[in-house]
This record gives sequence, C-alpha cells and structure tokens, in this order.
Amino acid sequence: MSIEAATSPFRLPLIAILRGIHAHEASAHVRALVEEGYDAIEIPLNSPDWADSIGTAAREAGPDLWIGGGTVLRQHDVEVLHGLGARFIVTPNTNPAVIRHAVQLGLQVVAGFATPTEAFAALDAGAQMLKLFPASTYGTQHVRALRAVLPAVPLFVVGGVTPLTLADFLSAGSAGAGIGGELYKPGQTVERTRQGARAFKQAYLESMP
Repeated sequence: MSIEAATSPFRLPLIAILRGIHAHEASAHVRALVEEGYDAIEIPLNSPDWADSIGTAAREAGPDLWIGGGTVLRQHDVEVLHGLGARFIVTPNTNPAVIRHAVQLGLQVVAGFATPTEAFAALDAGAQMLKLFPASTYGTQHVRALRAVLPAVPLFVVGGVTPLTLADFLSAGSAGAGIGGELYKPGQTVERTRQGARAFKQAYLESMP
C-alpha cells in the first residue's frame, strides 16, 4: 500500500455483510464464507429475525471467527448482541452513547462516518475502527485526505466497493472493506455467495505487495 493503514483485528480485513438474510439461511452462507477464508461476518439489524441469525452464527463460530451486528442504533440492541455472543458492532452513525456502551461491554466498534469531525467524535467515544460510507460516493481521494489527519486506526470502506475498485481504496489508505450488496443479495444461493467472496478475496490478495 502507498499509505500506511492500521491493521485490523480481522485476519482477512473484508467484512462480509449479509443484509436481509433469513435465520434459516444464515448457517449455510456463514459456513461458505468461513470456508473461503472470511473471519468477520456482519448481519445487519434490519434483517429479518436478525437475533436468531446472529445467535446461531455465534454459537457455531469457532474461537477465531468474528460475528457482529450491523446498523446498530440503540444501546438496548448492543446489550442483546452482547448476550447473543457477537464480538463487534457496526454503526451507521457516531452516536457516542451507543459506542461507549458497546466498548464498556467489551465489543469492538466499527463506527460509520463521513467527515473528519464525525470520525474524531467516534474515536473520542471509544470506537476502535471506522467505516466510511458510502465509499463509492466519496472516492479514494477522500480516503487519502482522511488518512492524512486520522490516527492509526483501521478504516474500512463500505458501499459500492467492487473487486475492481478494492485495490485503489487499499492503496489510498483503507485497511479493508465491508462488502454488502456486491457480495450478498437476499435470496441468492450459497454458491453465489461463495463466488462473490472468492472474487473479493482474490482482489485483496492481488493488491498486497
């Protein structure tokens, strides 16, 4: 990478986002992702029966697997996720009360932001990682400018990132990416998820020096 980016706690810094997945489908898709080398999997809370999906995934997860909840807006949801065995949360904003509560419970927080002001607010609240959304709108120059002022924390790009654009975001200073609609759409087959995961992983490996 041309700009130093902080190392994420995930072995493969690609957060697989299964937005809209149903509880009876979750195990098979999570298993396919793990088989492809993914160790960070997010199920957003605007998915149907999200507690069942996350609880099942967390129970089946090995010690090296990170299962998390996304689109977390309330402190109560943080408590539910903690009880289910989730290890991290992803927020769409920088609500300091939600961030602090998650950190107090021992969860890692990937806080959503767009501007330097929001990023520093999230970090002041205790967030350990940041999520720029939507990355495709802001672009790589925005990431490069942010990296010049932000401390060495992992910055993930989310929203519109593809296997073809991933390398440019990594070169600009992102630690990795969250991949949602480009990886998984509700109702798709497990094989489709596997193929998408493989394409993103290959793009990431090819971008490494």
